Amino acid sequence: MADDDHMQLPQWLARFNRHVTNPIQRIWAGFAPSFGILEHVGRKSGRVYRTPLTVFNTHEGVAILLSYGPDRDWLKNITAAGGGRLKRHGRTFAVTDPRVVTRAEAAPHITGLGRFAFPHIPFEYAVLLRRG
Repeated sequence: MADDDHMQLPQWLARFNRHVTNPIQRIWAGFAPSFGILEHVGRKSGRVYRTPLTVFNTHEGVAILLSYGPDRDWLKNITAAGGGRLKRHGRTFAVTDPRVVTRAEAAPHITGLGRFAFPHIPFEYAVLLRRG
């Protein structure tokens, strides 16, 4: 796959993950490398959600892959609220200022070992968040 190619996972898989995979991943994703659990509040319901995601460190916070594209409820929720909380490596911290960018725009911000893999991951978008 060429560097300018990208993919977006199918929406049926997003629905499956929401109901089957995510509840299992919430057990360990807050501790596992390259994962995190984003805690966000529903912009309509006011309900607190915990969504496991693929997360990379950046100079100012984190980058989260948008593997199902930018039309995600969790992204709409943190955008409306200006941020949320992220559990990563067993620690929870505030994240603010969500900004959707292309993979190429996000790549220079990635730190640590993830900086080698991130530019080659076949997804089009990521969201950058600052540590609060």
